[in-house]
Amino acid sequence: MYFARRRWARHVGFAAIATALYATTVRASAQSDGARAWDALRQGAVLLVRHANAPGVGDPANFKLGDCRTQRNLDQTGREQAKRLGEQFLSRQIVVGAVLESQWCRTKETAELAFPNRAREHASFNSFFGDSSSQPAQTAAALKTLNEWKGPGALVVVTHQVNITALTGVVPASGEGVVVRSKADGIEVIGRVTP
Repeated sequence: MYFARRRWARHVGFAAIATALYATTVRASAQSDGARAWDALRQGAVLLVRHANAPGVGDPANFKLGDCRTQRNLDQTGREQAKRLGEQFLSRQIVVGAVLESQWCRTKETAELAFPNRAREHASFNSFFGDSSSQPAQTAAALKTLNEWKGPGALVVVTHQVNITALTGVVPASGEGVVVRSKADGIEVIGRVTP
């Protein structure tokens, strides 16, 4: 019985050490990916940002573009996320060449808080959450825009989860960005950044 308990204790100890090593490796990998992503933005990569926190899913049935009262909008947490994103660009001295936004109010507010007076609407980055029939053509148009970016500076696109996932396969959290760069057959995901 004594030896069985010692073996069990040793097994539990090894499991704890393995878990700690795995967690450290995952944290180091995430930090490395984040550093690589910020470096790529310094070199003129593209940042696809999911709009900041806006409670809920989709939009109300009667929503209208141009009428923010009918849409799902940022809450205070979302506004703070958006401001932090802009502050990160400033503190890291990353030059922003252009900012594109979808026509939804939550993307427009995210872009305005992060990069005041810089954004312009680009319909190919509009949400297709409620109507996936437009997804293939819209994603192709968005991909074309991304592949045409040559700088100078980074391109920031404030859009929606469905668009980012269609382009990259990544499902970002609210306010999270996916850094990509053009390659021969589409785009390459370099890393992720959080506000």
